[in-house]
Amino acid sequence: MKETRCFKISRVFPLDVNNHNTLFGGKLMSLIDDIASISASKLCRVTAVTASTDSVDFLSPIRPTDCVSLEAFVTWTGRTSMEVFVKVIKENLQTGARKIAATSFLTFVGLDENNNPVPVPQIVPETEEEKKLYETVAHRADMRKLRREQSKNFADYLRTKYPWE
Repeated sequence: MKETRCFKISRVFPLDVNNHNTLFGGKLMSLIDDIASISASKLCRVTAVTASTDSVDFLSPIRPTDCVSLEAFVTWTGRTSMEVFVKVIKENLQTGARKIAATSFLTFVGLDENNNPVPVPQIVPETEEEKKLYETVAHRADMRKLRREQSKNFADYLRTKYPWE
């Protein structure tokens, strides 16, 4: 797992905040997807694409007085897919106080030059944090499979034409 660990630190600028003076959720989601894709690519060493964003839990608002630190690493691998965990820490730049601001799980698939899924290497958890995430993957995988099946079934009922067509 440690070979897939990535870090990114960003400042929160005025254009990054919403009318509540907190970081836009979409901005944070973009940062999360970006670093998760790097982590996934470091494991499989081919193009890794986002198959799903399983969850993004916003736990604490991020303000312009904060910087945002993201840490990502692969927590589980299947045959061609991998789960990436992203931890978001906000740090008040004036006081140095740090707090977990968000967590996220995403699923990626490694693709070859013809956009076909390729086998991905297995990972080995080492730290307590990595072991805990690895041990708890079964439930997340079951929920992911169920949600994907429900999404596929639901898609059959959705229209593809615009209302004015």
